[in-house]
Amino acid sequence: MPQRIEIGEISGVHGVRGWVKIYSYTQPRENVLRYSPWRIRHRGEEHVMKVMEGRRQGKTVVARLQGIETREQAEALRGARIGIERSQLLPLAEGEYYWADLIGLEVIDSGGRNLGKVTNLMETGANDVLIVRGQDGREILIPWIRQRVIQEVDLAAGVIRVDWDPDY
Repeated sequence: MPQRIEIGEISGVHGVRGWVKIYSYTQPRENVLRYSPWRIRHRGEEHVMKVMEGRRQGKTVVARLQGIETREQAEALRGARIGIERSQLLPLAEGEYYWADLIGLEVIDSGGRNLGKVTNLMETGANDVLIVRGQDGREILIPWIRQRVIQEVDLAAGVIRVDWDPDY
């Protein structure tokens, strides 16, 4: 499992006092503010930055970071990836997973056929969906429906077993 988890990116600036706009990967969006410090990776460098304050601002999240006082300093962070250490994540209940832990796992169907690797997940409202890239480069979308479709998740083995026809 990755030790550094990406939770968002700095997408712009907010105001003139050094606040940044955040594109959050967390649900709900403002949960990105629960984690501090952030490991900001930008232009090949990584800096640890403490979140001083933040809030949801319409459809985005804005934050003030320690040491960032001007619009110019904030603008220099545009495009930076926001990461945290795995140890900062809250523990999950049995059978729950962070998306970051599922990305990269092999997906095997009930017939033993390797369907590919999980490249991402998406939220659809009804249920989450695994995005799996097959060995032929084709994307397969598999709904995250426990027991009916998702049969087993074995993080140690790096495998998700599914009851799913890739031609569906």
